Amino acid sequence: MMIFDEVIKQFPQLQTMMNHHPLVYLDNGATTLKPLSVIQSLTDYYSFSVANVHRGIHSLSENGTIAYENVRKAVAEFINAEHDHEIIFTKGTTDSFNLLAHSLGESVIGAGDEIIISTMEHHSNFVPWQMMALQKGAKIIELPISDEGEISLEVLQKIITPKTKILSLCHVSNTLGTINPIKEVAKFCRQHQIIFCVDAAQSIAHLPVDVRDLDCDFLAFSAHKLYGPNGVGILYGKEDLLNRMPPYQGGGAMISKVSFEQTTYNNLPFKFEAGTPVIAEVLAFKASLKFVQNIGYENIVNHEQELMKYAHAKLSEVPGLTFIGRAKNKASVISFVIKDIHPHDLGTLLNQQGIAIRTGHHCTQALMQRFNIDFACRISFGVYNTIEEIDYFIKALHKSLSFLK
Repeated sequence: MMIFDEVIKQFPQLQTMMNHHPLVYLDNGATTLKPLSVIQSLTDYYSFSVANVHRGIHSLSENGTIAYENVRKAVAEFINAEHDHEIIFTKGTTDSFNLLAHSLGESVIGAGDEIIISTMEHHSNFVPWQMMALQKGAKIIELPISDEGEISLEVLQKIITPKTKILSLCHVSNTLGTINPIKEVAKFCRQHQIIFCVDAAQSIAHLPVDVRDLDCDFLAFSAHKLYGPNGVGILYGKEDLLNRMPPYQGGGAMISKVSFEQTTYNNLPFKFEAGTPVIAEVLAFKASLKFVQNIGYENIVNHEQELMKYAHAKLSEVPGLTFIGRAKNKASVISFVIKDIHPHDLGTLLNQQGIAIRTGHHCTQALMQRFNIDFACRISFGVYNTIEEIDYFIKALHKSLSFLK
């Protein structure tokens, strides 16, 4: 097991300066920094191992294919999927939900059917369902949230109808940090024959994710939020449902046989993986999985919860500050607004002091409307953040406010 002081040394970007100050990176909800093992994997592929996969019979291609498929096995083990072929490689969480909305729309949604999504969803788990509903003549039904930023199973019970076919919900809110009761919602969906989709983009780096324990039908996340490379996403789906769904895109690898008369499609998972994949990035993703496994989720949870509680206590002392979301069960995300201070102004001044935070609507405009705000500030933690960084952030925050008030 790595000690967290040793973890920090694995990230070369943390040794850099931003605006003449040591970098304090508190925007992990947007993307995480990359450890040396991931960076080295990318370099090694492009230096020594370039070849396409699933195509050639030469050694470079065959070895590449074996390595590529070993990553699929590693992902299946990481989230405890029953079968390797239940793991679909995509471009990211957004791509995964576009695939889901398109293919589930074709296979299970008809005119007048209903899809439930919560107020707290990221646009990637919002807009694709809206687009599909418009095309199919279906309806989007809102699962509202409380002032604390929590959903209610009692409210869910009231809004379902015999027309409810799909429920899609984030595991962790990227704005509120709320950890939703996924197992309880999954049990509810089983009882009412509702297909249950989970957005794990914000949970995968902070909580253990076991798809068989959660009992969701689909689950999506991105490598870049798990200390991995950009351009790689995962869509997990139960085998029987994936087999019922039509392909999302056409082209190489997803076909079995092509003629002018008819095209037949490949088996899982290749039916959903048209074209040449991002091979180097998929191979590097395995390094990020190993990195997280070496630390261990228990250590990650304990470390990040300590950071969040400490930061929350310090921020509670800031005059005029209001937290957005106060769920009892939260991951390491804190969003807030400060009276008469525009988040962009605050973010700009913090940036000048070497601190990277997120300001804006965080791709959750429906949630912003729910709390009657346009923008918020957000800090989000990763394995390399420290108490000392929080102290520096708080000091810089007060300094910034002295200029703005």
